Formats: sequence, C-alpha cells, structure tokens
Amino acid sequence: EPSDTSSSHSSIMSIVGAINLVLPKIEVHLAGSSIDGQLVLNLRSTLKEPVVKVELEGRGYLRWLEEDNPELDYEKITACTNKAVYVSTSKIFHIEGKTLDSGVHTFDFHFSLPPRIPSTFTSKIGSISYFVKGTCCSHQTVLAREERSLLLQGTAVFSNKNSLCFAFLLILSMQASLVVEARKDVVYFCCFSLGSVILQISLEKNIFSPGETIVFITDIANRTHRHVRKVVFAVHCIVLYSGFSSRGEQRYLEDRSEVTRLVSQINVVPFEDMRFTNALLLPKPLPVTSTLMENKIMAFRYELVGTSDLPCTTSTIESRVPIII
Repeated sequence: EPSDTSSSHSSIMSIVGAINLVLPKIEVHLAGSSIDGQLVLNLRSTLKEPVVKVELEGRGYLRWLEEDNPELDYEKITACTNKAVYVSTSKIFHIEGKTLDSGVHTFDFHFSLPPRIPSTFTSKIGSISYFVKGTCCSHQTVLAREERSLLLQGTAVFSNKNSLCFAFLLILSMQASLVVEARKDVVYFCCFSLGSVILQISLEKNIFSPGETIVFITDIANRTHRHVRKVVFAVHCIVLYSGFSSRGEQRYLEDRSEVTRLVSQINVVPFEDMRFTNALLLPKPLPVTSTLMENKIMAFRYELVGTSDLPCTTSTIESRVPIII
C-alpha cells in the first residue's frame, strides 16, 4: 500500500507542467491602485478536483536583540519582535465540472491595493514586503506554486481632521525657504590660534515625494587658517521600531540609515566664503513620513544632513535639516 500511495502521489505531482504569474510591467505599484494579472497553468494530463487560487499578501516583520538588564552580573539577551498584516486577500477560481483538461489554462485576476499601506522596506531590523502567490492544488496536495514580489510605494493619506492643517503647512513650505546653520569652533594648539567653520543649508521647501530631486544651497564660511575641501550630503531615514519581548513588554528601538548620499569636493580657502548648489535624487519606493499609529510597527522620519571634516582636526561640523517625504 505505501508503494501504491507513493506512485499515485508522484503521478498527481507530474500533471502540472508549468505555472506562471503574468503581472503588469509596472516597476513600482502605488498604494490604492489595482493589479490586473493572469495565472497561466500548463497541464500534461487531465486534473480532477483542482483548486486554483491567487493570493495577494503584504506583511511587516521586525526583530532585534537587546541586553535584558545591564545591571545584572550575567549576560541575558532578549529578542524583541513584532509583525503586522497590511493586506491579505485571495481569489479562488470556479472550475466547471471540477476538471481541467490537458493543455494551457489562463485565469484572470484583479486585486485592489488598500490606500493606507506602507511602502516596501528592508533593513537589518525589519521589513515590509508584498507578493502575489499562485497555487494549484488537488486533494489537499500542492501541485505547483509561484510567488512574485511587488515593489509598493505608500502614499500620505490625511483624514479630514488634519488635511487642512497639512495643506496649510504645504503652502508655508512652498512659500518660505528653510535655512539651518551649524557652527563649530576650532582651536589649533600647534599655533595657538582660534578659528571656526559655519555650514549653512538652505531649502526652498522641505516636503518631497519619492523619486523627486532635492535641490539645496550650501554656504560655507571658513574662519580658519586651513582649507575646507569636502562636504558629504546625505538623506537619513530614521526609523522607530515598536516590538515586544518574550514577556509581552513593549520595547522601542530607533535606527538611522542613509537613503542617498553625495560627496561634494570643494576648496574653501582660509577666511573665505563659498556658496554652491547641490542636488540629491530620492529613490522610489521610499516610506513616507509616518507615525507608529499609521504603520503599526514602524514610524519613519527624514533629515538632510551635511557633514564636513574640520581642517587638521578630528572634529566634524554637521548641519541637519528635517524634511518630510
């Protein structure tokens, strides 16, 4: 009997020659949009009582390790985890006569992406991923499966309560430039002299969309006896993660990473000023600025950061401009 069962199982498994998901040629899908595709099934022989379905899934997951209690004499590490489901829907196709003949069968499907879902995101701590999965089963046995990942761009969705407030902030952002200035004093003990460097970044606006170019003006005032030769600009994504320990205690962790960077080679001579314009291209997809309430397990915010090493010292000067995505 075991031999017959194994032979029957192998025979069923060999019925499906190929399974393919045909998705629209869209590099990045937008939250709130729709997906129209096809599941193409190629059968070598007749398949009885098939179950053919397509699923759309979007999930978030995070995990990090932290020391349980630094004051203890022994080391104890706790894993903090959390997860969220952003979309979970499926389409099971009706099959006439509960039989599929040999040959190629095409099944059309349509999914609507919810408007309030976050962007695709991956870091060393957490991830948000979306995928479409097609499956062919018979008698509770999976005969074939294909899974395709989706890149998704979330959108900022505002309720009626705060939409007017955001519109007002947007108008202000477009009308008034944003200027952030940082100053660092330098003492050169070799020549007993004092100097300073002033780094100023100016933006015409501070609200941007993924894929947009950030154009900004930089002013450097070099009040030292040395040359300032380089400034590094970067957009930082600051993520606040919300997880739970094994005892159900809520934990938070903030992590910072670079989204994009630009190294600007310059030469600001001693006791001179320089003004120059730079641009940074934002990638897409990119998580929008959000709160934990919106994304459940992660919150996102951004800064445009300019950094320069001070001449002949180990110090740096840094100017941070908050921006909204």
